[in-house]
Amino acid sequence: MRRLSRILVPVLVLLVLVGGLVAVKFKQISLLIHTGEEMEKAGAPPETVSTAVVKLEKWEGTLTAVGSVTAAKGVALSNDAAGVVTRLHFDSGATVKSGQVLVELDANVERAQLASATSRLELATATAKRSKVLADKGALTAAELEKDESAQKTAATEIDTLRAQIARKVVRAPFAGKLGIRNVNVGQYLQPGTTLTVLESVGGLHVDFALPQQRLPDLKVGMPVRAVIAGSGQTAEGTISAIDPSVDAATRNVKLQATLPNLKEELRPGMFVNVSVVLPERAPQLIVPATAIVRAAYGNSLFVVEAEPGAAADAPQKVRQQFVRLGEGRGDFVAIEEGVKENETVVRAGAFKLRNGSKILVNNTVGIDPQQNPKVENR
Repeated sequence: MRRLSRILVPVLVLLVLVGGLVAVKFKQISLLIHTGEEMEKAGAPPETVSTAVVKLEKWEGTLTAVGSVTAAKGVALSNDAAGVVTRLHFDSGATVKSGQVLVELDANVERAQLASATSRLELATATAKRSKVLADKGALTAAELEKDESAQKTAATEIDTLRAQIARKVVRAPFAGKLGIRNVNVGQYLQPGTTLTVLESVGGLHVDFALPQQRLPDLKVGMPVRAVIAGSGQTAEGTISAIDPSVDAATRNVKLQATLPNLKEELRPGMFVNVSVVLPERAPQLIVPATAIVRAAYGNSLFVVEAEPGAAADAPQKVRQQFVRLGEGRGDFVAIEEGVKENETVVRAGAFKLRNGSKILVNNTVGIDPQQNPKVENR
């Protein structure tokens, strides 16, 4: 019995300890399961977001397109006659006046011929005068007088021809403007038509763009145009100066040209700009901050806040995901053509954390207020 008791007592103690551990673990697991079930019933914790109210505002109607800046007047300057460059009167990027001499070619041969022709003209003029006097006295026939007068006219014509040839050896600016990079040097032999540089007028530029043919009845010469330089945000304003009378058969677009002042020389020919033709009517638009839009491949949506009746002001609220059809964007706002109503509250910031039916806590004390004409400061 003593030997049996020494065996049974430790076994009983061990069984009691194991049973106690099992009971403790069972209680802990049961508590965890119960807590999980309660959390599942309660749902996910609310997310902190900021909200905004859907507003109804009248926006000016615009027709947008992509345009290309061209010079009001621009040419590639070239020489008309062959020759060696003797003088250059301009530098790359210089501003010139109309008629200013830019390049002179060697014209020594033509000038020598001009001097010889001038001497012949003087002799022919004197001869014609003497012949006239003799003819009036009857000492010279009319045929001989006509011959001398014809020689005088021929000499004068030869002088005009040589002067024209010398003028072709001088390249002048056809209008006032700004020159490009110089492509010639003194002593260089030029073939006719060699490009010397380019000349672009300053003070005004054109923007060429196109709009769909359906918009043709809304377009008129003189309508205001706003051009935004891509990448910089700088804006220039002008007017429509020309509308192409025909429609492109391939694209069904009508070509337009706008004239813009370039007082600060911010625009350069060849620039890419976003063009907006301002329509006279102002259409009402439902607008929301652009940050409220959740963009996805299957569609654009936002989250509408649905307040529960009788709930406290600081109590969590639920949101409903609403798919919308977007309209025009302007500044930090975007127009909603379909999907929301005026005065509805939508999530402005933090929408990426939400899903349909999520609970939220509203905190509008932080963040930057959206603006229609934002100006970003350099830091």
